Amino acid sequence: MPRFIKTIAKPEGAPPGTLVLVGEQRTGPVRIRLIDYDASHLEERELATIADAFPLRDLPTVTWINIDGIHDIDLIQRMSRHFGIHALTLEDIVNTGHRPKFEDFDTYVYLVFKMLSYDPATMHIRSEQISLIVGPHYVISFQEAVGDMFDPVRTRIHQEKGRLRQRGCGYLAYALLDAVVDHYFTVLEAIGEKIEALEGDITDEPGSDTLRAIHRLKREMIFFRKQVWPMREIVSSLIRSESDLVSMSNEAYLADVYDHTVQVLDTVESFRDVLSSMLDLYMSTISNRMNEVMKVLTIIATIFIPITFVAGIYGMNFKFMPELEWKWGYVAVWGVIAVIALAMVAYFRRKKWL
Repeated sequence: MPRFIKTIAKPEGAPPGTLVLVGEQRTGPVRIRLIDYDASHLEERELATIADAFPLRDLPTVTWINIDGIHDIDLIQRMSRHFGIHALTLEDIVNTGHRPKFEDFDTYVYLVFKMLSYDPATMHIRSEQISLIVGPHYVISFQEAVGDMFDPVRTRIHQEKGRLRQRGCGYLAYALLDAVVDHYFTVLEAIGEKIEALEGDITDEPGSDTLRAIHRLKREMIFFRKQVWPMREIVSSLIRSESDLVSMSNEAYLADVYDHTVQVLDTVESFRDVLSSMLDLYMSTISNRMNEVMKVLTIIATIFIPITFVAGIYGMNFKFMPELEWKWGYVAVWGVIAVIALAMVAYFRRKKWL
């Protein structure tokens, strides 16, 4: 439930731009990775302090600064003073429960979106907020923790071939956004495999674990949709943006990301419909199994009604009952009981109740 309802930790009455970390509280050092490149130059290293990246701000090369960890408020403030980042942007960076959005400032473009991963053991979707600041010659990315889906982008940067080394910061921002959206399909593929397995469980041996799994996946699909739905607005805003930082030459690539986002949302809606149908199928299967059990029990009880009647008559303690002194009375009663039972079974089979 905490993933759906976030508690805002900002103090009541605090002025705009107050930096208070909202989300999982982390400790430890912040990792800063730098990649500086152009068509003929590439430099990659890990920085000891954010100040080591300051001299690269105004160079004509593309500088990608990736910061793993947003709990160091002092580091973020020092970075903002040098790169001229607005205080409200900083507040959004440290608010991990923020809705994905796009903002166009005078000197930079700010993007915030969600990076998702799936844990098949717990069937939970893990969400991590990614913030991008796209400047004239730099891209600064903020992540909550170490680990991301950007290794394919780094690999393309190391290769001298391709568009990434030839284009500017806007194309790098597109590549990072595209990598995150592409990973949504990986998450959906894993969820789709789980849904297929649950369909087999429902038809073979449905149980309480199956019902819990269906409800869990339905809840995860709601969470997934909540994280991804605003991505359409972000990409659409980027396409319509008149900012020089988002070049018109990237419009076709952003349109492709938009199409992928719509495809992801369509798949999410399809999965939600499938899970709802699976829930109905589960209830129908359980109901049918219960009906089969009740039918068998009802038939057994019906067969025993006349047998109980016969046994009740001869169980009465009257002294002058004609059959009590008869030598074959006991055997005859059992014969009558057997005939009644067989006749009723034959009748039920004829009516196709058995």
